[in-house]
Amino acid sequence: MRCHTAWSVAISVALAVLAACRPAPPERAGLTHAQAEEIRAEIRDEVTRAYDLSRPHIADHMLSLYPDSGRIVSATGGRIVTSLDSLRGGIHYFWDNVGRYMQQPRWVWKQMIIDVLSPDAAVMTATYHIPHHTPRGEPHDIGGAWTAVFVRQGARWVIIQEHLSDLPAAPEK
Repeated sequence: MRCHTAWSVAISVALAVLAACRPAPPERAGLTHAQAEEIRAEIRDEVTRAYDLSRPHIADHMLSLYPDSGRIVSATGGRIVTSLDSLRGGIHYFWDNVGRYMQQPRWVWKQMIIDVLSPDAAVMTATYHIPHHTPRGEPHDIGGAWTAVFVRQGARWVIIQEHLSDLPAAPEK
């Protein structure tokens, strides 16, 4: 009897956890399914376009995802910045000191989950990697996970808060 009760509790807990992991229905955000899908597509398209490494001025495209003014909270590498100037500096630093030395880089989105919270707010969690060659011609790959909170400002979706985490470095051979 005890075993049966323990299994029933375990199964109930597992089902509750699985139910909680499903995205909230769009109706909860006051949207139809089609409206939520349209918002997901807009955000996915903006992010994908901004990180298309075949385009020139990539740092400027990355920065196009952020508001023109106001506070931004960005956490990465164990640090938090809360100003657009600091964020701009960090993105330009990355591109000028790392990105521009990548040979034949491709930004590959492995998974992108976008939950629509309201008609004017959404959160995206994505994983990515960037296969490329070093300046010496050696294959190399970097990647990570990114969670970003988007709000609609006029016709644009912009990031107001984000967290990025890098994949651990591959062990030396």
